[in-house]
Amino acid sequence: MTSPSIRQGYLAAAGAVAIWTGFNIVSRLAGKSALAGTDILALRVGTAALILLACGGLPRGALRDARLWLLTLLGGLGVSIFAYCAFKFAPAAHGGLLLPGLQPFLVALAAWPLLGEAPQKHKLPGYALIALGLLLSALPQLGGHDAGQAWIGDLMLLAASVSWAVFGVLARRWGFAAWPLTRAITIMAALLYLPVYLLWLPKHLAEASWGMLAFQALYQGVGAAILAMLFYLRAAAVLGAVKMGVLFALIPILAGLLAAPLLGEPLTASLAAGLVSVSLGAWLAARERRDERRPVSAAAACKA
Repeated sequence: MTSPSIRQGYLAAAGAVAIWTGFNIVSRLAGKSALAGTDILALRVGTAALILLACGGLPRGALRDARLWLLTLLGGLGVSIFAYCAFKFAPAAHGGLLLPGLQPFLVALAAWPLLGEAPQKHKLPGYALIALGLLLSALPQLGGHDAGQAWIGDLMLLAASVSWAVFGVLARRWGFAAWPLTRAITIMAALLYLPVYLLWLPKHLAEASWGMLAFQALYQGVGAAILAMLFYLRAAAVLGAVKMGVLFALIPILAGLLAAPLLGEPLTASLAAGLVSVSLGAWLAARERRDERRPVSAAAACKA
């Protein structure tokens, strides 16, 4: 593989890591505004669906496939609505811990009954470090006016992370390619959610500035829903899934470090130790032994 191709792979990986790190910051910023999680989800799926309708639209037969409807509920709606509502209560650093940081552990648990893959022994130290990091971060109550309600957001983040893990394992089991799957679940999520939002859910769009609305629509609908996936696909094709797993282990600690100066959220010693432990655990759990490395289906690359 040529040096320019490798350089492109690392640039794409950096783009994906940056967008998914920023997802925690941007979503927490929305959580501190007048917007509700239901508003952010409407901006996300509405913007992304409009773009994807012009870029291939729904794959043929998607609406008749019950598996795609289930994946839509998990990856198109479940992950996002739980995460966006969570950031009304939980700090951005908790998002880094409980979303990307917890994925290696939850994916292993989900793959056991759904794929028949028992957790690999050489990854157990990584899982143990993830558990230790979560314990360290949960020991103290973080300061701030909403610190007493952070546990509510944490439960929602955990639900989002479980939805994400089950979505990824089922997509891998059913062998959907990433790009058609992304188009399907995004457009089908819009078909399911937008009528409910427009007809019955409370709306707070008028209470937010046009700048905030445009920023959230572009970041969530274009960046998180579309560009991050495309960057991931390019990076995984060039660098391989193992290196991508190692690079994605940076997200929890980056989210925690950025939340302090950008959002004014405290980075306590226990939280910092938890972030480092979870990132190291995710890195160890993402590694594979040389004799076990094999290409990974593109469907596993698709994240909400």
